[in-house]
Amino acid sequence: MKQAWKRAALGWGLVCGIGVAATTQAADTIRVAVIDQQAVVERTVTGKRALDTLKEFSVSRQRILAADNEEMQGLEKDLRESAPTLSEAAKREKQERFRTKYEGYQRRLQDFQREIQAKQKELDDEYQKKIKEVVSDVAQKQGFTAVLDRGSNATLKIVIYAQPAIDLTDAVIKEFDRRYK
Repeated sequence: MKQAWKRAALGWGLVCGIGVAATTQAADTIRVAVIDQQAVVERTVTGKRALDTLKEFSVSRQRILAADNEEMQGLEKDLRESAPTLSEAAKREKQERFRTKYEGYQRRLQDFQREIQAKQKELDDEYQKKIKEVVSDVAQKQGFTAVLDRGSNATLKIVIYAQPAIDLTDAVIKEFDRRYK
């Protein structure tokens, strides 16, 4: 969500900057284009590969958590079923084993969430840099002064409407795939 607000602030700053540039350089033509950065990541060869790697990483962590959860459920069931026949010391020992397993599960869950978030941020940072380079080159070649991120349902939409003719997404995807095979 922070990333969306940063992009929104950057977008509005860019829009305001374009307005200032337009009034100070009225003789120059200002051409603005849009792209869908999320589509660039999702539709480029390396982007798809990176997203698949992230998904595999997440799924592997979910499998570990599912195994831990199954073990905890077994311990809980065993405790419930054997509780009436156990001595207080044996009952406390099983409760302690369950509590220890539960706390470990909670720590592992938090650790995995942090790991996945760190990998997502790493991926986002890497692709933001690459996309910026490619967009800059494509925009300069096509004579655009500024390029705005169209946004998506997952992020804050800065651009409400843009003519399809000024959408550089496909050109950026082609150039991105050419550069980063």
